Amino acid sequence: MRQEVSVLTLVKGAERFVYIYDQDSGDVLVNVLRDHAADPHLRINWFDVALLMEKVQAQQTSSAKPPTTELPKAS
Repeated sequence: MRQEVSVLTLVKGAERFVYIYDQDSGDVLVNVLRDHAADPHLRINWFDVALLMEKVQAQQTSSAKPPTTELPKAS
């Protein structure tokens, strides 16, 4: 079975933050985001991390719903 991956991006000026993760690496992603927010050499801040975490939760919620395979009925 193929593991689905998600991509999370943030653009701040010339800096690009791209995070690629799967459903099993949520804890690692949270730790990385916290480390980046705490790093004074990066422009990412705690507000950015909060927004990114909201996106992660939204992605997890939408991927938890089973895909609809039912075709619409012809009239």
